[in-house]
Amino acid sequence: MTPRKSLFQRAFTLLEIMLVVAIISLLLGAAFFIFGDKIMIGQDARISADITALTSSLQTYRMMADDQFPTTEQGLQALVTAPTAEPKPSKWYHMMDRLPKDPWNHDYVYVCPGKHNPNGFDLYSKGKDGIDGTADDKGNWEMK
Repeated sequence: MTPRKSLFQRAFTLLEIMLVVAIISLLLGAAFFIFGDKIMIGQDARISADITALTSSLQTYRMMADDQFPTTEQGLQALVTAPTAEPKPSKWYHMMDRLPKDPWNHDYVYVCPGKHNPNGFDLYSKGKDGIDGTADDKGNWEMK
């Protein structure tokens, strides 16, 4: 029969535990460094896809609503539920089940007429910081 080891002999030392934590930290740091740009590219692609889909729905709304986009007050919600505020469209169709959120879970901003598109609308994400008018805003004026 083999002799039993004492509790002290079977446990990991503090040095071994700290070494494992340090190695895991280095690996995670390297992963964030390598994949950080890829995450930003994915977020930009999602914003572009959402803006394209919303723009398509707004164009369809315009065709059905006497050649008018929803007002800023009616907002993107006019694609989900029939507007109750004037001007009400003569024909209204359910365009979307729900409005998408940007990658940081913020609502997209819709302004009509737009500052960047005075003959149309501005549609944009406030970016990671969630603050309107900062450098990280991404909008439909950049996609043209």
